Amino acid sequence: MRIQAIFNKDGGTFRTTDMEAYVRHAEKVFGDAGHHLDCDVVEGADIEMALRRCADRTDLDAMLAGGGDGTISAAAGFAWESGISLGVVPAGTMNLFARSLRIPLNIWHALDALAEGTVAEADIGSANGRAFVHQFSAGMHARMVRLRNAMTYRSRVGKMAANVRAAIGVMLDPPEFEVEFDVDGVREHRSVSAINVSNNRFGNDGLLYAEDVTGGHLGFYVANPLTSRGVARLAADIMRGKLRENADVTEMTGSAVDLHFPKIDRAVNCVIDGELLPMGKDVSLRLHAGELKVIVPRVEAQQSSPTTEAAA
Repeated sequence: MRIQAIFNKDGGTFRTTDMEAYVRHAEKVFGDAGHHLDCDVVEGADIEMALRRCADRTDLDAMLAGGGDGTISAAAGFAWESGISLGVVPAGTMNLFARSLRIPLNIWHALDALAEGTVAEADIGSANGRAFVHQFSAGMHARMVRLRNAMTYRSRVGKMAANVRAAIGVMLDPPEFEVEFDVDGVREHRSVSAINVSNNRFGNDGLLYAEDVTGGHLGFYVANPLTSRGVARLAADIMRGKLRENADVTEMTGSAVDLHFPKIDRAVNCVIDGELLPMGKDVSLRLHAGELKVIVPRVEAQQSSPTTEAAA
């Protein structure tokens, strides 16, 4: 395969990595596996432009994207639009899509797994046409990200500490808002503190990521209006892998979710794959089953999906 790698040098682990040595190692690993790999190391400000150019090329079999969840989400959107296969190098803080694909979280080990990997068909979601591989959220998560983004941090550990401080801020002042939702024809009007729509339903891990992204559905979660104590109880249940046992959370699945926020008269915040974005009164979420081609570790891919094919 002819593969182009785009590495975000400002993304998480790459900030403290000797990128020249990493590129040399990547080219050797893929060369030894019978592929031709070229690598570009770019700054975070230029990552989307580089990913788009890469996805638009017609001489490539696959693109390799390395960075945090935002980088991977952008790469997946471009890969989905162009039909090119995507390999994920998890260099961020959470690396949620890489976890779903069972890619090793060590950036050096990930190269070995991808070079010997297979191409599988994964699901991808969209929110008003914008692709997401992990989740769309509104309410508590959006408030937490907004609070975290207002803080200053310079490292992965600093970001994690900022997340904790932001979570405490949300617990002390949880949001409440009205939403009308339609999940595959099931309609309701509720007051809620949080909405999450995931690319396939969450597993039981406390990080809340899908254990399988080939199930062909969206996970839909709403939390009732919560007090500070209720937020703390929900957080504890999530960390213990018991989200579904929390009495304030409703879970549904479907291929189409439509949201209407009747009392919103201005743009408010939502989060798509970790990025804080403005949200209007209406959001249309869709699941595009099997439309994203991804490179996955060979053994895991054979165990989880019968539709995989050799990448070589």
